[in-house]
Amino acid sequence: MALNNDTRIDQETDVISEKEISQKESKMKIKSFLLDLLFYAVLIFVCIYILPNYVIQRTIVDGSSMADTLQNGENLYVEKISYRFDRLDRFDIIVFYPYGRENEEYYVKRIIGLPGETIQIIGEDIYINGEILEEDYGKEPIQDPGRAKDPITLGEDEYFVMGDNRNISKDSRDEYVGNVAKENIGGKVIFRITPFSRFGTVD
Repeated sequence: MALNNDTRIDQETDVISEKEISQKESKMKIKSFLLDLLFYAVLIFVCIYILPNYVIQRTIVDGSSMADTLQNGENLYVEKISYRFDRLDRFDIIVFYPYGRENEEYYVKRIIGLPGETIQIIGEDIYINGEILEEDYGKEPIQDPGRAKDPITLGEDEYFVMGDNRNISKDSRDEYVGNVAKENIGGKVIFRITPFSRFGTVD
């Protein structure tokens, strides 16, 4: 039986429609693949570069200058946002580069003096703007005030830091460390990862 022209046109239209649908599906699959690829590329970039450089980073305690609060070999998480927005408070524990960021050596200490304050150590007491600082973080009474035997006035972007193990800590009392500039702060300690027996937030 012969097909009329209308029947042929309908068949050709059906074939063209199937091809168009197939091409559209293929394009959608390629587009979906490229979007997935872009998503994972961005995710990897964020995890490898953005997070450790600008948000959070793991660090390890080296030494006992922060005992008993922190112990040698403990793994910590450090958040790197607070100091950028001037949200560091007295008694926060920070990571900083005492000899500048071009030097890889870093210290972990506690903030004692804030920008603009005057610090002095007389005997076993720490004075802030002429008033005794009430705190109980020090493991032992201070034996050596170092450069803080005389009043030290901090600049608008400077901090005075000390280790909790005051008598073995190399900190802002030492002339080679001195006041800590904001630009040399790496972040604020927020969490202890290991050992698991001490897992949790850090005060």
